[in-house]
Amino acid sequence: MNARAVMVLGTTSGAGKSWLSTALCRWYVRQGLKVAPFKAQNMSNNARVVPGLNGHMGEIGSAQYFQALAARAKPDVRMNPVLLKPEKDTASQVVVMGEVREDLYAVPWRDRSARLWPYAESALQALMAENDVVVIEGAGSPAEINLHSSDYVNMRTALAAQAACLLVSDIDRGGAFAHLYGTHQLLPEHERALIKGFVLNRFRGDAALLAPGPQQLQALTGVPTVAVLPMWRGHGLPEEDGVFDEAPAGPSAQQTASGQRLLRVAVIAYPRISNLDEFQPLRSAAHVRLVWARCEADLDGADWVILPGSKHTTSDLAWLRSTGVAQAIAAHAQRGGAVLGICGGLQMLGSDLLDPDGVESHAPTLPGLGLLNVRTRFAASKLLKETHASFTDQTAPGHWGPWSALKGVTASGYEIHHGRTEALSAAAQPVLRDAQGQCLGWMQGPVMGLYLHGLFESDTVLHALLGVESGGLERVFNGLADFVDQHFHPGTLMSLLKQAKP
Repeated sequence: MNARAVMVLGTTSGAGKSWLSTALCRWYVRQGLKVAPFKAQNMSNNARVVPGLNGHMGEIGSAQYFQALAARAKPDVRMNPVLLKPEKDTASQVVVMGEVREDLYAVPWRDRSARLWPYAESALQALMAENDVVVIEGAGSPAEINLHSSDYVNMRTALAAQAACLLVSDIDRGGAFAHLYGTHQLLPEHERALIKGFVLNRFRGDAALLAPGPQQLQALTGVPTVAVLPMWRGHGLPEEDGVFDEAPAGPSAQQTASGQRLLRVAVIAYPRISNLDEFQPLRSAAHVRLVWARCEADLDGADWVILPGSKHTTSDLAWLRSTGVAQAIAAHAQRGGAVLGICGGLQMLGSDLLDPDGVESHAPTLPGLGLLNVRTRFAASKLLKETHASFTDQTAPGHWGPWSALKGVTASGYEIHHGRTEALSAAAQPVLRDAQGQCLGWMQGPVMGLYLHGLFESDTVLHALLGVESGGLERVFNGLADFVDQHFHPGTLMSLLKQAKP
């Protein structure tokens, strides 16, 4: 192993590991080093399609995808060798080196870890051999003592890489010093020795008021606090897991300060929502008010209603009906309001869903919302593709309603789905085709359904629909690197490489 490894651990989930790892990837690559990200196991329904093994495409967690881009490295499945995609509260689809492993689905947690670690270790060793620096992200907390013996994502990975570890705590939650001290003390001594610095994240207020906390913590543990990172909500990087926030994002008035009309967008936040990171550009747009909709009232006043991807389409469809959100979507469409379904959202909008092989449901046929006259059949195999597609009016001439700005627009993105969808009548007009002519989207009145993920990450689409551009991820990555450069103690980040063992 030639590389030096720097690992970002957290005292809790949501402490800020993902975005800090992304920032470090860009910071180190700006020092002229060859950098790759790594996370042994991720649990997320936000995934991206990347090159896999044997010439096939695979999938990894979105966080490692963005970290690879920040590192100016080509994303591949080794950067996240194990991905768990929750399908219900007690079960997850298991993706190993980019491919679904049905044989591991029902294996007990601890037994499964023993079988997965060799894949993670092999991927880590390969990345360590090819790079100068590997930035490793942990998961949750490394000090969950009930899981420690089977946890290979945190300290087992740290030991294998001989990483210099940062331990991050979210001070905005309160109890940060106790979290840092308790986590440090619960680790065995040989693992504790790898912790080289504490980081206080999301701090608001006067940093002078922290004293003498950091000094006392260092006296107790021997570990310095190497950074106090201020609260920064607008960094522009998509969140790794879950809905971004409970509160709506964007301005709340009817118009922006410049007098531009506010576009109100309701994204349906069903329980198994997936690939929601693709909506970050909407969330960041100055004249968009984005709401995560969980009930009928959340759709009030919406201009657009978006049904995003789903890891379990049939159960989320049942949730739509049980909450009354399905009826609110139908009413919105009947008033001429714009409705967009992406992947699982497209499938829900259709007339029915066929599942003869029991991929998602025990019922062979389930009714959809009936807003698009298309039918989806679930296949056992998952389709994974990077896709370039064009909106065309050759088969849907004339008025496109609220989506008319998309006519003639091209966009790149990705596909990741079990469903295969076909139109049942001419009422569902084909509007999106890939480079091979395959139909990926249909429109019926104000309702549009597409299989293309990443639509709003395309500047051509943003410009057509909103008259804005995303500003690009390069700006986001460089902003993150500038932020850590400003707030880490001088020399700390290069010092970590000296403390790590090659």
